[in-house]
Formats: sequence, structure tokens, C-alpha cells
Amino acid sequence: MFVHPRRIRRGAALTLVFASVLATGAAVGSWGAEPGSRRDPQAARIPARAYVGAVESDQVKAAAAAAQEDGKSGSKAAREVVSRSGDRWGAVYSAREYEGYRQTLDGAYVGVGISARRDVQGRIAVERVEPGSPAQKAGIRAGDRLRTVDHKTVTGRPVTEVVALLRGPADGSPGTRVELGLRRDGHEWTQELRRARLTTDPVTVDRLSGYDDHRPGTVRIKVDSFTKGTGERIRRAVRSIPRGDGILLDLRGNSGGLVSEAVTAASSFLDGGLVATYDVRGDQRVLDARSGGDTDTPLVVLVDGGTMSAAELLTGALQDRGRAVVVGSRTFGKGSVQMPSELPDGSVAELTVGHYRTPAGRNVDGEGIDPDLTVSGDDGPSAEARARTVLSGLGGGS
Repeated sequence: MFVHPRRIRRGAALTLVFASVLATGAAVGSWGAEPGSRRDPQAARIPARAYVGAVESDQVKAAAAAAQEDGKSGSKAAREVVSRSGDRWGAVYSAREYEGYRQTLDGAYVGVGISARRDVQGRIAVERVEPGSPAQKAGIRAGDRLRTVDHKTVTGRPVTEVVALLRGPADGSPGTRVELGLRRDGHEWTQELRRARLTTDPVTVDRLSGYDDHRPGTVRIKVDSFTKGTGERIRRAVRSIPRGDGILLDLRGNSGGLVSEAVTAASSFLDGGLVATYDVRGDQRVLDARSGGDTDTPLVVLVDGGTMSAAELLTGALQDRGRAVVVGSRTFGKGSVQMPSELPDGSVAELTVGHYRTPAGRNVDGEGIDPDLTVSGDDGPSAEARARTVLSGLGGGS
């Protein structure tokens, strides 16, 4: 049943550098789309990113073509145009980088299992190591400094370039060797790894309480990103929850991903109706949930400053529709639409063309989603403990 949207909440503008997005983008990317009857044919590559740009794809393509005619780098010229445009989140990727992100969104890629981030000094560090990956088996840990990849210094390089080096040849062959130069606590060493075909599993389901004594309990569904198949994984988890249990949907640190998967996830908790609206160069479009979702099981959504993009779209829909109580801290605020355009040399420019809005018409971009119950890092009980208390009050779990 549709619940009238809550009043619009306005948060203060939240500004973060693009490097922080690429840190997680190195592992999951953030392109998205929603199949349905009311979409543009190009919506298959609509992402959820942030900030309004002031440059058209034709301008970028013309600059790239002119540079190539003069014997210069077309992609470099495109980057300069995008940089001057004011589109803070616009970017130009090599064909290899872009294809790598697309593969990751499919839930599989060839690499060593390292997600990288870059600090303000340009130093590259290991942000996450995938369980069971070559990097994890070699003892590499989150927080280790990455100095070189195959003897190439990575300090100062964009994260996208570092990830491309880690993934190796364009054919993505498993078994190829890569040598990493690493640093930890003042100790430096080199480590040779063999790349492998890895799969990502962004959904973890566990029962936090009520299992042993057969009482109603709390089922936590932790979602790290929205890669291909994530929405259906969530749907199956919701359908398998015992009657009387409550759901804790943990979207903390979720960097986003495919918008279509976030809409599928929303359909697990809604019986049809609006999930979000968006515009592409002024052309208004809508994203609708499918009918038949679970509208009865008590639901609390956990968010933080690392909840981005498609995860914010899902949070806003569940909050505005009155389906969930949102607990945590204000989300990142990355809610604009970007379109990719292929350049003459095969590289890809992504330019901002519009914004997403929640069912109540809230603009997420630059503002984020304010939780119903704010829990800061220094606020006594953990956010998860507070969320479980709220869920118990809603009649779910113990």
C-alpha cells in the first residue's frame, strides 16, 4: 500500500573529492540502469553520480578529434575540456578502464583482489582485500601502502590507472604475473602474485538473534554494492525470512552500483509504486517498483556517510514511502545522472546530464539522506545496537 511521502528534509551540502568515489569505484563501479516501459534506449548506462556539468558530449568529442588530427592525445584533450567545464564528477576513462568497471558490475573480474584508495598526498593504499583472492592468500592487508605495480611507481596516479595496472593485459588473462611493491609500518617488500578470475558477493545474510530459542529474531541483510544479481539476492533473502522476524538492511559503506538492482531491491519491500524520478537533459522519467513485495515485515535501514548513489536511491524510496525507519548518519549525497560517450580513440567520457529525486521530490545530490534517528560515531551505543532497538520497537526481532 502506498504511504504518502514524508515531508521533505533538507541537509547541508556535502562536498567530497572524486578520489573518494574512485576508491570504491575501483572495486565496484557505479553505472546503473532500470529496465522498464518508461525509459530511454540509452538508459542501459545511466549511472547515479553527482554534480551538474556544463559541457556537452559533442564539445568533448570535437576536442578529442581535433587533438588527434594534430597528432596529440585525444583523451588528454577530452580530460582538459571536462576539467574546465565545472562538471566536478565528469571523467574520461580509457577503453580498458571502462571495460574493467563494466566487468566488475557483472560481479566478476580478473585481478588480484585489491581495492585501492588514494589520499590527499596522492599515495595509494589498499582499501579492501577480497576473501580468497591472491592478495589475501599472500597476506596483503587493508591499510598496506602500494608503492609500485610491475616496477611502475603508483604514487600520484589516478586510482583508475592503478586498478588498470593491477588487472594487467587487456585480454584479462588469469594466471598472468604481477609484482607489487608494498609498505607496512615502515617495512617495505615486493610480492609477486598471479591474477585470477574473481567473483564478488556483495550480499551477506545472517541472523543476529532469536535463532537458538526459537523466538522472533533479527535478520541482517548487509549489502556492499549493487552489482548484477544483487537485487534478486535481496529478494530471495526477504522471502525466506521466518514470520515474526525483523529485517535490518545494512547499507553502510555501500558505494552504489546498478540502479536497476536497487530498484529490484526496493521491489522486495514495496507493492509497486514510485521508487525515484530522474531527468536527462530536462526529459523527466520514472523508476517504479514491481508489485508483490513484502510490506509487512518490520524494516530498519542502516546508513552512514559511505552510503552512496544507488544505495541512497533505495534508502530515499523506503523512507519517503514510509516503509522503513532509517538509522545512522547522513548519507554521502551522490545523486546525479551521467551518460557515457565514446570518443574517437575508444576512450569514454562520462558527463553529468541530470539528477535523481526521491518519491517526495527530494534532491539527493550534494545533500544526502538524513536518517530518522541520527547516531554519530561518539553517540554511546553503536548504530547497529540502536537500529536493533528500533526494530524491536516496531515488533520485529528481540
